[in-house]
Parts: sequence; C-alpha cells; structure tokens
Amino acid sequence: MEFLPLMSSWAWIIVLVVAVVLYKWVLRFLFGMVIVPEDRIGLVTKKYVLVGNDRGLPDGRIIATKGEAGYQAQALAPGLYWWMWPWQYGITMQPFTVIPEGKIGLVLSNDGAELPTGNILARRVDSDNFQDTERFLSSGGQKGRQTSLLTPGTYRINTFAFTITIADMTVIKENMVGIITTLDGAPLQPGQIAGRQVEGHNNFQNIDFFLQNGGNRGLQPQVVLAGSYYINPWAVQIEEIPMTEVPIGHVGVVISYIGEDGVDVTGESFKHGNIVQRGFRGVWMEPLGPGKYPINTYTMKVEGVPTTNLVLNWANARTEAHALDRNLSTITVRSKDGFPFNLDVAQIIHIPAVEAPKVIARFGSMTNLVSQVLEPTIGNYFRNSAQDSDVIAFLSTRKERQEAAREHIRQVLEVYNVNAVDTLIGDIVPPDSLMKTLTDRKIAQEEEKTYETQRMAQEKRQGMERETALADIQREVVKAQQSVEIAQRTADAAVKKSEGEARSLKLQVGAESEATKIRAEANAEARRRQAAADAEATKLTADAEAERIAKTGAAEAEKILAIGRSTAEAYELQVKAMGEENFTRFKITEEIGKGQIRVIPDIVINGSGNGTDGSMNGLMGLKLLEQIEERKTGKSIKIVDVAKSTDTVIAKEKE
Repeated sequence: MEFLPLMSSWAWIIVLVVAVVLYKWVLRFLFGMVIVPEDRIGLVTKKYVLVGNDRGLPDGRIIATKGEAGYQAQALAPGLYWWMWPWQYGITMQPFTVIPEGKIGLVLSNDGAELPTGNILARRVDSDNFQDTERFLSSGGQKGRQTSLLTPGTYRINTFAFTITIADMTVIKENMVGIITTLDGAPLQPGQIAGRQVEGHNNFQNIDFFLQNGGNRGLQPQVVLAGSYYINPWAVQIEEIPMTEVPIGHVGVVISYIGEDGVDVTGESFKHGNIVQRGFRGVWMEPLGPGKYPINTYTMKVEGVPTTNLVLNWANARTEAHALDRNLSTITVRSKDGFPFNLDVAQIIHIPAVEAPKVIARFGSMTNLVSQVLEPTIGNYFRNSAQDSDVIAFLSTRKERQEAAREHIRQVLEVYNVNAVDTLIGDIVPPDSLMKTLTDRKIAQEEEKTYETQRMAQEKRQGMERETALADIQREVVKAQQSVEIAQRTADAAVKKSEGEARSLKLQVGAESEATKIRAEANAEARRRQAAADAEATKLTADAEAERIAKTGAAEAEKILAIGRSTAEAYELQVKAMGEENFTRFKITEEIGKGQIRVIPDIVINGSGNGTDGSMNGLMGLKLLEQIEERKTGKSIKIVDVAKSTDTVIAKEKE
C-alpha cells in the first residue's frame, strides 16, 4: 500500500518534467498553440473545414480568402496564436523577403484575376507592397507578372501567393543614353515607328502611370540619361548607346523620323524637300551646335555638316582627314590636239550653318553632295576646258584657267547653297611622248640661246681686249703727265719748305731772346722776394727766440727763487725742530754720505821702524788694494791716484 503512493509521486514528477520539456508540443496538441518567431512569418495551409459546409475554392483560385480549405491568404505575423490544431492547420515558417541594396524585387502573382487580352503585365493594386494578399485579391489583383516591383528593404510576403525574383537595378553609365522599348501598352499609332510622348512617369520607373496615360508599347521617343533607376525589366527594355557628339567646326542637322508632319518653313524658293520646326517629322530648321546630345538614334538622325573651310582633293595620292574625298581621283582630260594628260585639282568650299539644313534636305548627306554635285561639276568643267586648247597652251595659261574655273564653279555651287572659296590647279602631267618632244625642243632652244650668248661673249671679249690695250697706252701717257706734274709740285714744295724754314728760324730766335729776357726778370724778382721773405723770417725767428729766452730766464729765476725759499723754510723748520748744533752735525754727516768721503783710511802707513820699510809696506798695501778693487769693479786704480789719496789722508790726519 505504501508503494503505490510512492510510485504515484514519481509518475507525477516524470509527467511534470516531460510537460516542461515538451510543453510546446503539448500546448500545440491540446490548445493549438503556434509561436511565430520574430524573423519569420507563418504560412497557413488549412486542411479541411470542421463546421459548416465544406466550401471549396472558386475555379482557377489557389489562395483562400474566406476560410476555404487550402493555402490561406492571411499569413501569421510574428507572435502567439491559439486554436490552430495540427490536424487541421499546417504552419510553414517562412523567412522575411529581403531585397538588398542595388537590387529590385520582381513580383509574380500566383493567383488573381485573369489578364485582359493584349496585356502582358498585371496592373498595380493597393496591397501594401504585396504584404496584404487578401487585399490584393479582393481589389482585383491580376495573376502573372506585376508592373509594380519591390525596392530594397524587408517585406512579409506570402510566398504561396507571390514569387519574388531578385534583379539588378538599371544603371546608365556616363556619356551614355538608354534607348527605351516598352513591352506593354497601347499599340503604336499608324505611320509611327515610336510611341507618343508621355510625361510624368519618372523615367519609366512608374510604369503604371505610363500605361494609364496612354503609353504605347514599342520604341519610345524619350531616353534615359546616366544614373541608377528602379525600372521593371519585365515592362521596359533598355539599350545603352553613346551620346551623339557634334564636334567643333560642325553643326548637326537633325532628321526626325517621328512626330507630326510639319509645315515647310523654306518658302516657295526651295523645292527640294520640307524643312520643319523642331519637334516635327522631317529635317529640322535649327541645327545643333557643337556639343553632346542625348539623341535617340532610332527615332532621329544627326547629320554632321562642317562649317569651316572644307578642302576636297582630286588627286590619287592625297586624302583629307574628313575622308569625303576618298573616292575622288586625279582628273584625266584630253587636249584639243588629242593628247591625254592628268590634272590634280583642289576645291575649297564652305557651308554656312544656316544653310546646312538645306544642303542635307537636298542631298541627304555630305557624301552625296560630293558625289552628286562637286565631282561631276569640277571634272566636266576641266574636261571641257582642256578640249579648247592644246597641252602647251593649257600649261602656259594655267593661271588664267584657274581664275576662270574659280568663277564658274562659284556660280554653279551657289545654286546648291554652297560657297566656293577657291579652286586650285595642282600638278599637270602631260603625256611622256609630248614631254620628250617639249624637252628636246626646249633643250634645242636653250642650246641656241647658249651659242648666241657665247658669240656675244666673244664679241664682248674682243672689244674688251681692244679697249684694254688702249687703256694700257693711255695709262702710260697719264703716268708721264703725272710724273711731270709731280716733279713741278715737288720743286714748288721745296721752295715753300725753305721759305717756311727761314721764317720759322727767325721766329724761333726772336722767341728765344724774349724768353731769356723774361726768365732773367723772373729770376731777379724771385730772388728779391726770397730775400725779403728770408729777412722777415729771420726777424720773426729772432724775436721769437728772444722772447723764449726772456720767458725761460724769468721762469728759471722764479724756479730758483721758489726752491731757495722752500729750502730756507725747510732748514728753518729743521733747525727749530733739531736745534742748531744737531742740525749742523746732521748736514755734515749727510754731505759726507753723499760725497762718499772715507773718514777712516783703508790702509794706514805709519812710520814705525826705518823709513824704508814703512814706505815699502805702504806701497805694497796700495798695490794689494788696487788688485782688490780691480776684482770688484773690473777697473785698475792708478798708483798715482792712490798715492794722492794717501797723501790727502795723511794731511788730514796731521791736521
């Protein structure tokens, strides 16, 4: 009995654990709970209807909007849902539809109304960017490819109802234009190759607006410029082509293939085609200036016309850069005397910008102008001109014929609205046989001229030699006459020279005498003035010296007087200080010291003994003293001086 409650508690624990672990399955099974994650949507498939009549889907429908069995239009947004038991509802978790940057989403509806006859795209209905399937179907949404598309972003799309295809955005590169061809719309109008102009569709990004306003399918007159666009490629096809460039020195004449027939603006005088205003079909009266233009080359053509001077060469070996004369060749003509010869011609023309549309309206292109007018006109003129003259005359009258050709061609081209600037004749090549004949004739003529020239040269040489001989004789005569005249002039020159020398000598002697007199007077005056100056200088010197001596003597006397006074005053003060007796002794001692007087002799010679020994001893002492002084002072002391000193000392001692 105790075992059963224990088993019951364990069972409840197991049941609780299983319920905690498998609660989603339990709730799903018992209460029909469905949890849709935040990054998913739940696509619902209803398997059958429990109550009421088992209503089936209408014929042709695959999406249920009113509770019918099948794929449900209403998807489950992220969240919690009840009463959706698994035996009745199948739930498929579907990720959000994400359109990346630079991409678009093309939508294919799997359900909806049938497309009207002639339409290939389903028109747009309000369905919150296809996220509300029920509203899409109830508003008349059509099955098939949709005109609307999805721009970059995240959407909750029911993929049971819609299939999304990722495609690239439309990108038109720089210096390019996009030629548009729409795949849906009204048929083209009779006689037109492109649809009519429709505004407001934002470069075909709003294709529904284009279709609602009567846009035609097929080629469109409008183009798309460089940039990025959200264009539905199921509705619009785009072809990139380069922009139309009109170079400098040209104009672009526009030929439009679309539009209404315009009124001719050239008047009655021009009968070679209609020229219309801009926007109408035909040749436009206003050409395009230099630049780049976004031209739809399928609906319009731009014919370039040079507005600068244009050179065309009728020559085999020369072609200009514009290549309009690539098919022109050297003109072969035949002269009056039957000789064929070749002729190179250059024609310069100019087409005014205002006349360019008329030229294109008349000929269609510049190439046609050259081939249809210039080539036959110039070629035939020179062929006709050559038949009126022989080759020699044609060569000799080249300048006149060039001027005549310029005037004739100018008048002809004026009719075609072209200005002829100049006509130039280039190289003229006569036949070889005629050239040989002409060369031989010319050589003979030149030889004849050479012989005549040589003869005349000989005659001139003979005359020159005769004149030279006469000139030589005349030169001798002239030389003799010149010698006589030279001798005469030499003698006259000698006389004149002698007279000149005598006159010069006389003048020189007088000049020397006068110069000597002047120099003597100048020297005497100089000496007189020098003596006076010296005397004055001596006087001044003597006066200065006397004054100096007087002042010097006075100064010396004053000095001696001052010294005496000061000395006397000093002695008087010393006497007062020391006393007369002491002062006398001090001065005696001072004088003895100044005079270096020896009070005590160095050697004393006395008279002891006999007189001879005393004298000898004295002399020897003196000699010894002399040697000692020599060693001290380097001088010798004479014996006489020593003797005198000795006698002086002895005398003083006796006193």
